[in-house]
Amino acid sequence: MKFHSVTSEEVLKHVSSTLNGLGEREAQKRRAQYGPNEIRRGHQISPIRIFLAQFNSFIVYILIAAVFISFILKEYIDSTVIIAILIVNAVLGFFQEYRAEKAIESLKKMAALKATVIRDGRKMRISSSELVPGDLIAFEAGDRIPADARIIKEYLLEVMESSLTGESHTVSKDSMPIDDTITLGNMRNMVFGGTNVTNGSGKAVVVKTGMDSEMGKIAESIASVEDDETPLQKKLDRLGRKLGILTLVICAIIITFGIYKGGNILEMIMVGVSLAVAAVPEGLPIVVTIALALGVKRMVAQNVLVKRLPSVETLGCTTVICTDKTGTLTRNEMTVTKLFVNNTVVDITGTGYGTSGEFLSSGEKIDASPAELLLRIGVLNNDAALSEKEGVIGDPTEACLIVSAAKAGMKKADLEEKFPRINEIPFDSERKRKSTVHRTSEGLVMYTKGAPDVMLKLCSKVNTEGKVLPLTDETLNAINETIQRFSSQALRVLAFAYKPLTSDRNVDTSDESELIFVGLQGMIDPPREEVKSAIQRCKKAGIRSVMITGDYALTAEAIANQLGIEGDAITGEQLEKMDDEILKNAVCETSIYSRVNPEHKIRIVRALRETGEVVAMSGDGINDAPALKEADIGIAMGITGTDVTKETADMVLLDDKYTSIVKAVEQGRAIYENIKKFVNYLLSSNLGEVLILFIAMIIGFRDASGAIVMPLLATQILWLNLITDGLPAVALGVDPIRKGIMDVSPRRSGEPIITKNMAINIVIISVLMAAGVLFLFQRFLSEGETVARTVAFTSIVMLEMVRVTMIRTQYRLSFFSNPYLLGAIVLSVLLQLAVVYVPVMNIVFKTTALAPYHWGYMGAVMAAMFMIGMVIAGQINRQIV
Repeated sequence: MKFHSVTSEEVLKHVSSTLNGLGEREAQKRRAQYGPNEIRRGHQISPIRIFLAQFNSFIVYILIAAVFISFILKEYIDSTVIIAILIVNAVLGFFQEYRAEKAIESLKKMAALKATVIRDGRKMRISSSELVPGDLIAFEAGDRIPADARIIKEYLLEVMESSLTGESHTVSKDSMPIDDTITLGNMRNMVFGGTNVTNGSGKAVVVKTGMDSEMGKIAESIASVEDDETPLQKKLDRLGRKLGILTLVICAIIITFGIYKGGNILEMIMVGVSLAVAAVPEGLPIVVTIALALGVKRMVAQNVLVKRLPSVETLGCTTVICTDKTGTLTRNEMTVTKLFVNNTVVDITGTGYGTSGEFLSSGEKIDASPAELLLRIGVLNNDAALSEKEGVIGDPTEACLIVSAAKAGMKKADLEEKFPRINEIPFDSERKRKSTVHRTSEGLVMYTKGAPDVMLKLCSKVNTEGKVLPLTDETLNAINETIQRFSSQALRVLAFAYKPLTSDRNVDTSDESELIFVGLQGMIDPPREEVKSAIQRCKKAGIRSVMITGDYALTAEAIANQLGIEGDAITGEQLEKMDDEILKNAVCETSIYSRVNPEHKIRIVRALRETGEVVAMSGDGINDAPALKEADIGIAMGITGTDVTKETADMVLLDDKYTSIVKAVEQGRAIYENIKKFVNYLLSSNLGEVLILFIAMIIGFRDASGAIVMPLLATQILWLNLITDGLPAVALGVDPIRKGIMDVSPRRSGEPIITKNMAINIVIISVLMAAGVLFLFQRFLSEGETVARTVAFTSIVMLEMVRVTMIRTQYRLSFFSNPYLLGAIVLSVLLQLAVVYVPVMNIVFKTTALAPYHWGYMGAVMAAMFMIGMVIAGQINRQIV
């Protein structure tokens, strides 16, 4: 049944209930049928399972195989070192899970703990989890609605639904059936679980509980949206698979070739293991993790808290930022920005609930005294309050009227003392107005505020500059034109009037006639000041901004125009009529979505992703949570965001500023560039090592006894890959942001980490490195394999330090711009010197001390590689960035 479109009597009949509520026995029976009114707990993920999942990588599989082979061959040092690497990497990735479960837990906390229910004609307080469809519930201002229910009776009922629908103001409720509608914001005869009553009271019959409620649907949406791998994870996995397959092929060739040339089978298998270790950048997963973690630390300083490390990289290729309006693009604080008084439009500066601001007419500052009566009515005909500790108490629309008066130096407490309220006619949705009676020095006066169209019909006169004049058609037309102009600017307009009363008596609605019109106040939930420039910066960076809100179309389009969001606009009802294919075409041109439900947000994000966009979704309300999880990256507001949203999001903005998203995107791009740098560095080093071993096997270097000798041992290769490769690679991860990084379009999400130009660059440098090292190895082999191997081993370390400098040159970065890298280079060289000259290290790594002339030869090879490499690869280097 569409409960909103039928009478409350029909709803009661449908759920087999009465105005006396259910009987206790029937309630128990239904609880057994429907289950408890709570969010179902999703399956718990085992910590052991999370830990083991860290090993699900092709690179890791190869390393595990290498561990077993090394262990069988009794190369215990090799196997121990590889195991240590795998464990450290798994531990670093272990604490990145549990998001969906935490979101479900947060939703459970949001449910009302207690509910007032009518059973067998008696009111009682029970746990909200015991509610069932058919229960009659009662609620009043300050209560949280415990379940979805159809209103049966209400008195001045207003509910704040912003966390569910995205609307920035309270919603007046009534019990009348309404035409068929498909948006929650229009269901004014329904109340929804998890929303808050801000005014009045009511009774309603429960129609949906637990997972069937709107909040339950959100919880189900969160649980049903599966986590997808980030672009970086996909690329690293593809890279690992390609390297693994290449490694296996080369290993097979070398082992077969070595046995063919008369080598020992076990020795050739060990050479194959060494080659596998050399080819696979086992340091890559840990270096990527550390680089991302360091990036996260830098982003905290930018007020961005990242919960999932790979999300940092995802920001770098973001092409669309979808954002909720209320609280994200706007302040979620209603603000009076315009007055119409004395036939003049007055602008008021300042935003939010701050009481500083100026009154302007035609851009010139004016005294606020001509608007004193208008502002006074707004303060006195008002039940809201402002508190430094609690913020707004009551309706935000009334609160902003207190603020507009405070900007003129008028305090509510002083006015209430001077003009005490003695009577009132409360607001109701049918009359669309509210009146209060106050005692003044000139007698009793009734102050009335309400919807302009209603108020003007009740006014017969107008107060202009202190003079009461007849309300002529000309004046009325001017007022209506102003109302239209204010409305077209997405302002919510209220009209204010008064009427002197002749006697001290009770008043009723019949007294609301022959009113004297005073003026208008126009209010809006204003855009955040910094958002417009942030959106422009995104546009320059090739990133499209999309607004998705539950608010009205006129308001959404006006805010979008103010912020510079360009594109078509569609409503939730229009979206509902589109199938997935039509929607996929529509999202390419549409940037403004209004009156949408949570399900619509997921469809929009999903459609964008299916068109190839990389989507970041920001928001603060409960209604944003499923879409945040569906997006490539979900961004929650840290101050105004609900717990559900924060737990679901990949990152949280600690200052709630949209500009922080732009800073995060910039950091994401910089981090990805840094990842590319150390991938370039690691692979060129590793490929160089593979070529050294591969070519050495083909050449067949032999010692004095005729046995085949290799330039590197497995332990030496591990040392290279983890210490001398790893330290500079990690330091590259904190390279400064390149100038102009936000002046180019985002890279394609499918773009490989290793582009064609980078691959050519890697091959050229690797060939030069292999040629230089093999030359040195052959030159000193006559002095013994230990000397020749030590020279080859050390020369690789030194050549890799040269390689770091070459890579940074192509990104136009100063040699001294990264002190961490300078430290890493110095430390790597010192560690290698220890391997060469410390006796204990000589034993572990099978090295020996080198003479000065050995260093002379190595220095010449370093210089040759730098000069030849920069000349040959110079053009390619300029094209890599």
